[in-house]
Amino acid sequence: MTGQGLQDFLRDYEAAHPDDVYTVERPVSLDQDITAVVWELAERGQHPLLRFPNVEGSDREVVTNLFASRLRIERMLGAQPGELHDRYQWLAAEAMEMAETDDGPITDRVDAGDRVDLRSLPLLTHFATDLGPYITSGIVVAEEAETGRGNLSYHRSVVASPTSLGTSLHSRGDLWRLLQDAAARGRPLPVAMVIGAHPLFMLAASARVAFGVDEREIAGGLMGAPLEVVRTPKHGLRVPAAAEVVLEGEIDPAADEDEGPFGEFSGYSSDRSTRNRIDVCTVMQRNGAVWVDVVGGNSHEHLNLGRVPREAEMIAKLKDRFGSVAAVHYPHSGTHFHCYIAVDQRRPGEARQALLGLLGWDPYLKTVVAVDADVDVTRDEEVLWALATHFQPDRDMIVIDGLPGSALDPSADKLGTTSRLALDATRGEGFDAQRIEISSSARSIGREIADDRAGQH
Repeated sequence: MTGQGLQDFLRDYEAAHPDDVYTVERPVSLDQDITAVVWELAERGQHPLLRFPNVEGSDREVVTNLFASRLRIERMLGAQPGELHDRYQWLAAEAMEMAETDDGPITDRVDAGDRVDLRSLPLLTHFATDLGPYITSGIVVAEEAETGRGNLSYHRSVVASPTSLGTSLHSRGDLWRLLQDAAARGRPLPVAMVIGAHPLFMLAASARVAFGVDEREIAGGLMGAPLEVVRTPKHGLRVPAAAEVVLEGEIDPAADEDEGPFGEFSGYSSDRSTRNRIDVCTVMQRNGAVWVDVVGGNSHEHLNLGRVPREAEMIAKLKDRFGSVAAVHYPHSGTHFHCYIAVDQRRPGEARQALLGLLGWDPYLKTVVAVDADVDVTRDEEVLWALATHFQPDRDMIVIDGLPGSALDPSADKLGTTSRLALDATRGEGFDAQRIEISSSARSIGREIADDRAGQH
C-alpha cells in the first residue's frame, strides 16, 4: 500500500497542521451531539477537522468536518492559496487507471450471510427532523455490465433492516441510468457503498463528469498515483483497498423503501426521495476502522464537498469561453443555488452572455449575479451593494422558466423543475457615477490605528 487510506491522511495531516485538528475527548452521543459541535464552531467562524474518539454507542472513533475548510482542501490537493480550482482541474485531468491488488486493509474483516447486521454500525442522527440515523458519507460504486466502467456518487441512506438500506437516487444521474439499464435486463444492480476513504477519493466522487468517465481514475489523478483497489467478494466491484468500511449488495429496481425526511443542503428537511432499497450481503471492514461522517444540511462540509468540483468545472468553462470573466464564486449563503461572477466587460452584453452560459451549464443554479471586476465576489455585502447601485429590474433582469433543476429545492416542483434568474449588476454603458475613494496614505494610517486597537484587545 502507498498511503492511500484515510488513517494515513489523518496521521500526516495532524502532524503537519495540529492547530487545524480538534479532538473532542468528552463523551458525545450519536444523536445530534456531533452536528451540534459542528454548528456551534461554525457560528464562531471555526471549521477544524473533528475527531470524536469517545462516542457513546460506538465501538470506534468518528471523524467529521473533513471538507469544511477550503484551506484544508487546498492542502489536500497540494494547491497554493487561491489556486484551489486550477489545481483540482489540472490533477483531475491526469486520471490514471486503477491498480488492482488481491488484498488490502479493507479485507481484514469480511462478514456475510447471518453475520451482516447494519445496526451494529455507529449510525448518527444529525437533526431532530430526520427520519432516524443516516449514513451520509456513503459513496456508491457501480459498474457498467459490459465495459466495467465505474461510477461513484453520494447517496444518503437510512438503515431499514439488519440487511437493507433505504436510499434516494435523487440526482437521477449516472447511477439512476445504470439502475434503469439493469431494470431493462430484468436484473438487480450490484453496488458497493464505501464509507470512509482517503479524502481525495471522496472528493473525486463529487466530480461532475460525462457518463462512462470513471471517477476512480480521477481519484488516481488527484492522488498522483493509481488508486489501489480490491474486488468485493460477491460481485467483484472494485473498491479502494484502504477503505474503512464497504457494504456490498444490490439495488432491486422493483423494490422501494421508506426514506426521509433528512436535513439537506438547502437547510430544509426533505422527504423527496426515489425510495430505493439496497440489500446488503457483505460487510467489509479494516481492523481499527474509523467511521467517517459528513454532517448534512447546509453545513460548510456538505456544501464544499459538492461545490468545489462543480466550481472548478464551471470556472474553467466560463474563462475558456468568455475571456472577460475575472472571478467566480458560489457563496455559502446560496447553498448550491446562487453564483456570483465578476466580469471585466469589454463590449456591451458580455456579462449577459456569461450569465446565460452559466445558467445553462449548471443545473443546480437558480440565480446568477454579474458584477464588475472591482467588486469582491467572495463578499455577499459587496455583491448586494452592486445590486443596490447598478441594477435596474426593468432592463437588467432575465427570467427563464421550465428548466430541470434540483429535486431537493423546496421551492421547485417534485421533479425539480425550476425557473432561473440572471441579474446584470455591472455598471454598463452610460454609467457616470464616481465611486468614493480614500487615499492610500490615509488608508495606511487607518490600518496602523486599527492594528493598534486590535493589539489592545
